[in-house]
Amino acid sequence: MQVKREVLSYLLEELGNQRILFLFGARQVGKTSLMQELANFSKKKNKTIKYYNLELPNDSRYFAQDTADLYESLTKNVDYIFIDEFHYLKNATKLFKAIYDDTKLNIKIIASGSSAIEMHKHLKESLAGRKKNYIIRPLSFLESKQANTSFEDYLCYGGYPGLIHEDTNKQKIFYLNELVKSLLMKDIKALINEESIGAFNNMIYSIAFNQGQVISANNLAKDYRLSQETVERYLEILTQTYIIHKIPSYSKNLSNELKKSKKYYFYDIGMRNSIINDFEQISTRKDKGYIYEQYVCNFLIKNSTPNCELRFWRTRNDDEIDFVLLKNNKPYIFEVKSKLKNTNIPDAMKIFIRNYRDLQGAYIINETISATIEFEGVSIEFIKLIDLEQSSILEIFEI
Repeated sequence: MQVKREVLSYLLEELGNQRILFLFGARQVGKTSLMQELANFSKKKNKTIKYYNLELPNDSRYFAQDTADLYESLTKNVDYIFIDEFHYLKNATKLFKAIYDDTKLNIKIIASGSSAIEMHKHLKESLAGRKKNYIIRPLSFLESKQANTSFEDYLCYGGYPGLIHEDTNKQKIFYLNELVKSLLMKDIKALINEESIGAFNNMIYSIAFNQGQVISANNLAKDYRLSQETVERYLEILTQTYIIHKIPSYSKNLSNELKKSKKYYFYDIGMRNSIINDFEQISTRKDKGYIYEQYVCNFLIKNSTPNCELRFWRTRNDDEIDFVLLKNNKPYIFEVKSKLKNTNIPDAMKIFIRNYRDLQGAYIINETISATIEFEGVSIEFIKLIDLEQSSILEIFEI
């Protein structure tokens, strides 16, 4: 079954200008499928395309030819050039920049890649003003729902597109286990020292198991006998390969706020569950609250515009707000709860409201209650988790 991706409409709009279009994201999130959809759309518009996948030997060999010959051959009689896994291409940016800047050509380049670390390594030439980046993420729940995925299954197996072709829970678990092995072996372990693989495996398990809790690089270093510098590098690798999100703390008004702490959430729920080897259904899970937080975190990051930043808030007295979304440096706050019996406001939310008078909105996302109440002049909206992706929160991201 073909799932219509929400990002596709934005990508189709990008075909109408000359800017180089980059699709970034982890392996198997659907970048190639989107590239092929864009290529098919271009053909239907009578555009001439050339499509390459640099993980294929023939395509890789084609790009290994002399630079001048490659440029002449690549740019001859073509409107759109598609290059999948472009980071295998030596001097990719220099080539892209030359094609873009050649006023006689008017050629559009669409390229994809799986590792931001590799991207930065290869994108040495400045492409300022010449490119547009899109991060392709696993399927949202609404996208997965097109394949008749239930909310409970989504919170268990996540949103990797390949799952929609797996019929049984056993097949889904096998798919995710193989995916984790592939991602960690191919994209990440090549970037770390061979002798540190055991410690790295233990570290990523710890991050997954303790998702949603404040994580200290110093403590991880002590636990796994690594230097703090090494742990921080590993955390950055996981971030730059689209495995985890880094969420820093928010502090401004109170002296006892945590100021340099960080939390980490995985891009995909199924990947996290595979790492900790727990595919129990959400209704009976002890870590249900952290899975809900992961779902909300991914929703907020996915919909954020460039003038947004996601944080969390905590004091040394353990008052905590799960997420603080800053838009134009003004906060919106989000608490994630399981079942609620009433619309009582959490104490931490009251403290935040009283101390941050520039607060723009407050939301309590939960299993059971939809309602709106007021506290000291601030409107607090209760939203059901299952309604999140079609809720009023989307209005925050309108520019």
